[in-house]
Formats: sequence, structure tokens, C-alpha cells
Amino acid sequence: MQVRLRTELSRIDEQVRALVEAMDRMQGLLDSVVAISREVELTAVLHRIVTTAMDLVGARYGALGVLDESGERLKEFITAGLSDHERADLAGTALPSGRGVLGHLISHPEPLRIDDIPAHPSSVGFPPGHPHLRTLLGVAISVRGEIYGDLYLAERRDGQPFDIHDENVVTALASAAGIAIENVRLFEQVRVGAEQFQRLLLPMLPDLRPFTAAAVYRPAAEPSQLGGDWYDAIPLPGGIVAVVIGDVVGHDLKAAAAMASTRNMLRALLFDRGSTPGAVLARLDRTLQAITTNPVTTTALARVEPEGTGWRLHWSTAGHVPPLLITPDGRAEYLSAEPGLPLGVDQEQPRPDHSRDLPLGATLVFFTDGLIEHPARSIDESLDELAGLAAVHATLPLQEFVRALADHHPSDGHDDMAVLALRTPPV
Repeated sequence: MQVRLRTELSRIDEQVRALVEAMDRMQGLLDSVVAISREVELTAVLHRIVTTAMDLVGARYGALGVLDESGERLKEFITAGLSDHERADLAGTALPSGRGVLGHLISHPEPLRIDDIPAHPSSVGFPPGHPHLRTLLGVAISVRGEIYGDLYLAERRDGQPFDIHDENVVTALASAAGIAIENVRLFEQVRVGAEQFQRLLLPMLPDLRPFTAAAVYRPAAEPSQLGGDWYDAIPLPGGIVAVVIGDVVGHDLKAAAAMASTRNMLRALLFDRGSTPGAVLARLDRTLQAITTNPVTTTALARVEPEGTGWRLHWSTAGHVPPLLITPDGRAEYLSAEPGLPLGVDQEQPRPDHSRDLPLGATLVFFTDGLIEHPARSIDESLDELAGLAAVHATLPLQEFVRALADHHPSDGHDDMAVLALRTPPV
């Protein structure tokens, strides 16, 4: 009886261990699916699929081959697990051509387990410098019913060949991977569509000679976040140039539509000769509140007018970050002055006007807060960093200058950003 009891207890213990192991595998698979679904860049999600599969079955090497449009050849091959020395040995090696055991999985997309690669009928050996592998587990990844690529795992760390449990786990992961890849594709389509829509609402800068002007717009990191940022530059009679930048609160179609209507109204009001920027913003505020339900908007409006042999800047801000002035000797200073309230808050409050002379060859930079906002630093720190960045790149041609600000901005990229720069003629 004792022997039977011990045998039965041993059997139960083995079953419990197997059940716990199966639960651990299932939890690991669920955690892996969640991790993969968080990625929003295709390259990142493909690499995460490979490394996740390696972790799940304890594989030393992993790779994911992405098929071309014909479905017969590889157009991309993502690898993981190679040491620096192994990568150096393989430097310059072309993509796998789809022959050998890799090609077998392309031609026969059923799960493939090989205990001895060199002995497999499809084996054609390894390229120079490639680690010599013995065991392989391959699973196809499909997206919308079409084979997208193949996931390959080699060499379990415990030295054992891959078993049916490994195959089941990786097959389940491949199903989730196909969904993740499709989501990233849709994510990219939405992002591109949102960016194209936003750019269609922004103007092409006109000929502003004798000034030069350049602008750049960058969308938010989240593809669904349509922005309310806009800029504009308009030549006015008398050699005057008006420039404006603004940001409508919100990140949706309503904000984008409000941005377009606000920009068009402001364009019409700017041709009222003799009105200061503050007066124009006051009229715009009253008009918006009377005939629209547009959300709160911040903006900075400036007029550059000829004065004597030089130029004079007149500007007013409505809750917006101040413009940045870079003098010909490379000094950068913010035109910090009394700001007005954002549009849509209180139309009875006055709109302060400011003015100053502009030196020849000076650069004015107007930008939205998406260029400087970062949760890990204060606005003042970001403004100082932006001023330093602008001073470093001040000698660049204007289009390269605004691109440098957008490329190296101090923000975290969570919001869209717009930059408009105007340069006065040199001596």
C-alpha cells in the first residue's frame, strides 16, 4: 500500500508540475502578446517578435524573414542572439536567398521542427562565418490570410531539440504576431493620412522678398492626434509682411477644422490697413466668439514694416510662447513682453502691442509649444535649450535652419509642432 501510495503521489506530483509549467508557458505567452502589441513601429515589432519567441522556448538564436510581394523570396531578415563577433563574421553577407531549410518553410508553410539541420534533405549548408546550427523550429506568420514571413528559432539553450510544446507556443505567438503586424500597418496608414490631412490645411509660403522665409511642420507621435498647429506669412501693401503662428487646443478633426477657419479669418482681417497686431487679434477674438464654437487658441501675430533704411517689428501674443530673435552676431533672445489671453477666453481684455527695431540680417523664429514641451523638464529649461540650438545653427540657410530645430528639438514629441522663420535682408 505504501509503495502504491508513493507511486500515486509521484504521479500526481508530476501532473502538478506539468500543469504549473503549462500555466507558466501560457502566462508567458499572454505577457508576450501584450508586449508585442505595444510596439508602434514595424521594425520594433518584428524584432520584438523574434526576441519574445526566443525567450518563450529558450532558444539561443532567432530570425524573422519577411517575404517580398511575390511570396517566394526574402526582402528582409531580422536576426537576434548573434554575438558581436558572429555579426562581424557575417558582415557583408547577403540576405538568405530562400534556399535550404529556410526555403523549405517558404514553400511548405506548415510548422517545421528539425533535430539535425545538416541531415535534412533541404539543407545546403551555412554561409562563411555563420554559426553551425543543429536544431531548428520554424513557423510561418500570416497577415490577413497571406504569408507575411517566417519565424526561425535555433538551438535550445539546454541542448535539447525543440519539442511539440515549443511548436505549439511559437505557433500561438505567430498568430498574435500577425495581428500585431497588421495593427502596426494600420497605425502607419492612419499616421500618414493624418499628416497628409494636416499638411493640406497649411499654406505654401509665398514670395516674401526682400525677406526669406521657411517653415516646417511635424505631426505628433500618436497617429490619431490630429493637430491644431498652423503658420502663415502674408505680404501686405507698403512692403509689409505679416507672420503668424498658432495652436488650437485639442487633437482631433474639430481642432484641425477650427485651425483652418481661424487662419482664414485672420488672413482677411490682416488687410485692414493701419490696424496693429493687437487690434487684429482683438477683432479676430470677437469674430470667433460671435460666429463659431472654436476651442481656445493661442497665437502670435507680427508685422515687419520698413522704417528708414531698416525694419521695425510690431507684434502681439495671445497666450503663445514668445518669438525668438537671433541677431547677425549669433545672439539669441526671446521677445518676452506682456502677453494677452488666449483667443476664446475673455474678449474684453486688452491686447498689448509691442515693437522694436530689427537689425539687418536678423532671424525671427515663431514656433508652437510642441517644440519645447517635455514632462521631464521645465518650460524655461526647454526654452534655454532651444535658444542655444538656434544660435548654433543660425548661419544655415533658412530651410535647413528650421529643419535643424525640428530635428533636434527639446520636446518629447507627444504634440505636433510648427516652426516659421523669417530673415531680414543683410546689409
